[in-house]
Amino acid sequence: MKRIIDSYRLGDMRVTYVEETENGSCGMMLYPAALEEKVSLEGDWHADSLVQVKLAGDICPVGFSQGHTMRNSQTVEKLRFVRQSAYGKASGSVIETVLESEELSVLHRLSWKMGMPYVRVETEVENRLDRPVKVEMLSSFSVCALSPFESGERMAELNFYRLRSKWSAEGRLTKESFLSLQMEPSWQKYGVQSIRFGEVGSMPVREFFPWAAVEDTRYHVMTGAQLYHNGSWQMELYDRDDKAALSGGLADREFGHWMKVLQPKERFISPEAVLSTCVGDVDELSWRLTLAQKEGRAQAPEVERELPIVFNEFCTTWGNPTEENMERIAAAIRGKGFAYCVIDAGWYSVSDGDWNGDMGDWEINQSRFPGGFERAVSAIRNAGMIPGLWFEMECVGQATRAFKQTQWQLTRDGEPIQAGLRRFWDMRNPEVIEYLAKKVIGTLKKYGFGYLKVDYNDNIGIGCDGAESLGEGLRQNMAASRRFFERIREELPGLVIENCASGGHRLEPSMQAVCSMASFSDAHECLHIPVVAANVHRAILPEQSQIWAVLRAKDDDRRLYYSMTNTFLGRMCLSGDIYDLTGRQWRIVEEGIAFYRKAAAMIRDGKSIRQGNEDLDYNHPTGWQAVVRQGTGAAKGRLLVVAHRFWNTAAASGGVLRLALPGGDWEITDRYGRERLQWCVQEEGGLYRLCIAGMEEMEAAAALLVQRRTENGGL
Repeated sequence: MKRIIDSYRLGDMRVTYVEETENGSCGMMLYPAALEEKVSLEGDWHADSLVQVKLAGDICPVGFSQGHTMRNSQTVEKLRFVRQSAYGKASGSVIETVLESEELSVLHRLSWKMGMPYVRVETEVENRLDRPVKVEMLSSFSVCALSPFESGERMAELNFYRLRSKWSAEGRLTKESFLSLQMEPSWQKYGVQSIRFGEVGSMPVREFFPWAAVEDTRYHVMTGAQLYHNGSWQMELYDRDDKAALSGGLADREFGHWMKVLQPKERFISPEAVLSTCVGDVDELSWRLTLAQKEGRAQAPEVERELPIVFNEFCTTWGNPTEENMERIAAAIRGKGFAYCVIDAGWYSVSDGDWNGDMGDWEINQSRFPGGFERAVSAIRNAGMIPGLWFEMECVGQATRAFKQTQWQLTRDGEPIQAGLRRFWDMRNPEVIEYLAKKVIGTLKKYGFGYLKVDYNDNIGIGCDGAESLGEGLRQNMAASRRFFERIREELPGLVIENCASGGHRLEPSMQAVCSMASFSDAHECLHIPVVAANVHRAILPEQSQIWAVLRAKDDDRRLYYSMTNTFLGRMCLSGDIYDLTGRQWRIVEEGIAFYRKAAAMIRDGKSIRQGNEDLDYNHPTGWQAVVRQGTGAAKGRLLVVAHRFWNTAAASGGVLRLALPGGDWEITDRYGRERLQWCVQEEGGLYRLCIAGMEEMEAAAALLVQRRTENGGL
């Protein structure tokens, strides 16, 4: 039997806590408040625990679970609901649920901010014994009875969404039916099914984003979660009976080599998770989840408010910046509308060779910058821009003296961890932190840099020595690394920090919160840039997603418009042959810069609606794509439409792209694209479409629209 402990209305969501009366276990359901009358506690399912935790020595559950999942351990079976308290603040609510067993006291904390379409969840465990205990698994969240509408088993109507990722192809959305994943219960409700996935190592967005969602196709409900963690993590879709559960948190001992020893009375808190649910599609849910990242964005320097434009010289010099070419670049882009001019990798090169193995000593290469950065920084400042500098501060290259400092480096089984040309600093070591403070913070202060690009180009892997498990060593190191980012911000409060890890391997919310923006990908000149740029809207804020446009002297008009249009999907960052562009090419670029400035309000405050096909072949994209960015807040009543046509001969020359617009009558105010394109807004049965005629293969264009006002002045 199940009973409702309590149920809370949080905006347009409802969270309901359910107890199994037979054993006292407690589960949490999350669903749209508009559908609460459809919720049923009847049926052949159990209230799967809202906390998933496992201690070493547990008897493992039946159902062929060992090596498959560590959920619903003996520890979980022992946990009993003790009490729940809810207290409100003027700005929202906090719900705390306490579970206890002989070994553990567990506090599950859910917080909601007034008016926000998401909740934050974390779990705290305390050792109640007079001896140490070993924690092998701990969830940040666990939602039971996914789509709890009606009493029967409805796996055939549910889909599972994930965001896959790999280098230069980040954020691909996958949709799989529960049946294709074999999530239906067995005939005797015995064998468990778990889809456990995540990342192991120091690149939290290498194969998957820490993001997942479940769709109920009958009720058009989406429920999902996003984890805030910069190390090894996991999520699990789990089922044994007629209702499935979704959980996530630190990667456990089986998946991520993590085990934590808790001393008597010691406490440990899981990484934070953000959850939401809605009646809508995957883009609606993604907007709700990413909106939570606005809270971290509030800490950005004032200069970031208007989403200023970046110039980065990497695709101009390809790792060979010099005093001479930086002065030339500054002169070429002076007065063009750039706020930041960034000196990228190679300024520290030991031998004028490959920048890729020379990081660690952080001494300025005197043949490239004689006497230091004074002249380059002055040239940038005198051109009206903020100078920026690249560091890969957590890594050590084999061509440096620092490479021999093995006592400061991460080890595994006593041996330095090395990936290619790199080893990794032990960020837990105070001596390392002070060394980096001198080299990184000291250099930025000395020369007056106002922008820092932090790159990170390989992965630590399963973990490191120095803690009770390799996974815990990794967690501690990555927590220390993030604290160093916070120290940089404290010592240089006006500094703009860019989060980069081989492009997009660190696009997770906890890192976004300590940085102003992030490199969306390393797909610098690839044709699939707009595909990746649109993908990452589902995981990070577009106002923090830096999109590259690499300009080449050989580019024709169509290619230039394509490259520039890509940047309207996030933050504009230019590079390339800027001192070789013709007057006509510069006019196209400057026209794009002017358009971006007008679009910035909607990039900052808006909701993305994606249309077209999500092509699987990134090397040869076909079909078309459009992102309609609907303004919110101060940008309400305005639209940004960014459209791309890819390879598709049959629909190319002379074809008309017809893009659905959200409700209301819209008027085009600005457009960006080749002059040959024809634009109009058409009304069909009360629905409005933006029509673009004349787009050819591999062509892009964008428009700004405003909603017409009625006679009484309303929208």
